[in-house]
Amino acid sequence: EVQLVESGGGLVQAGGSLRLSCAASGFTFSTYTMSWYRQAPGKARELVAFITNAGGSTNYADSVKGRFTISRDNAKKTVYLQMNTLKPEDTAVYYCKVWGTHYWGQGTQVTVSS
Repeated sequence: EVQLVESGGGLVQAGGSLRLSCAASGFTFSTYTMSWYRQAPGKARELVAFITNAGGSTNYADSVKGRFTISRDNAKKTVYLQMNTLKPEDTAVYYCKVWGTHYWGQGTQVTVSS
């Protein structure tokens, strides 16, 4: 059974940082591209970043470029999202997803206060 468990969300002031983690199990993690999405209240879910299976390539939404960094540890079967210089508009539920599949985590809430 595929499981994706996010953690690391919380309440932070604007300008602060958070590091999200997504622990994966039930599939061969090292062979899949992994991604982070987010969904703000009343808005559609949007892609934040993805990272290829060996970590050799990453891609970011324009809104987070230069502030967020996606990384992975294949030995730990975990993908991370380091979020710096957070803004109130980053407030959302953040989800990890196995790229190209329908496997999602349960989400972790990130709230950035102004």
